[in-house]
Amino acid sequence: MDLKSYLKEQCARVDEALDQVLPKENELPHSLHKAMRYSVFAGGKRVRPILMLAACHAVGGGSQQAIPAACAMEMIHTYSLIHDDLPAMDDDDFRRGNPTNHKVFGEAIAILAGDALLTEAFKLLSDPRFAAGCSPAARLSVIQEIAACAGSYGMVGGQVVDMESEGKSDIDLPTVQYIHTHKTGALIKAAVVAGAILGGADEQKLAAITRYGAAAGLAFQIADDILDIEGTTEEIGKDAGSDQARGKATYPAVMGLAAAKEEAGIMMDEALRALEIFGDEAEPLREIAMYIVKRKN
Repeated sequence: MDLKSYLKEQCARVDEALDQVLPKENELPHSLHKAMRYSVFAGGKRVRPILMLAACHAVGGGSQQAIPAACAMEMIHTYSLIHDDLPAMDDDDFRRGNPTNHKVFGEAIAILAGDALLTEAFKLLSDPRFAAGCSPAARLSVIQEIAACAGSYGMVGGQVVDMESEGKSDIDLPTVQYIHTHKTGALIKAAVVAGAILGGADEQKLAAITRYGAAAGLAFQIADDILDIEGTTEEIGKDAGSDQARGKATYPAVMGLAAAKEEAGIMMDEALRALEIFGDEAEPLREIAMYIVKRKN
């Protein structure tokens, strides 16, 4: 398959839907809604929502029914980036090649924009019109999965350990694994699991998709660690070398660059093995797993 064309097509679908579900800039409060849309439409690759659509298709579902949840996933991801960039967190000036939200709108609006995106995501997920073809039990499972992976046992918990580990010289591999599987991996796993649930996956397929998501999520963050070292600011859309400068707990910092690359490859292979029970319908998931490790931004 032509992955570049597939990603472009799916990204356009998600962007069109996001434009419909997000508050418009001309709605009060203007500054808040403008800030929300600024970061959502700042050029993201939409990896998480596209993975959700691909997982839904892989298990035999119609990916259109997963569009609202895919939008919610991107809103949650964007909120996390806005807050991650704040001076109290990573204090970044650029994200996706653009000035970070707080640099444009100020810290207070940036914080509130993130808060609003998170809340609007769950408003969308709980909308009676969401996934009309799915049972109430399936919809509830999706909301539970995404909430669990976004909270203190998932993304937020990983962010806390990441912050607390910064600048420490005695961080071990299990700590780095915890950070990566929670801060980044949890939402990627939630995306594919939610997509599979919405697609009506049976237990065997859901288990396989879950294994895929866990491996792909870890591979994604290891690849990010490597890009921070080898990529340029122009390629990655933020300051290159920032992880090293802050003393972040990363795979290259603990294992070395060569071993980190090897581990990313191992995780990619694990993700691909998880999909062996699927046929061509899972080809987008396979291609995305390989893209995750080999990407340059």
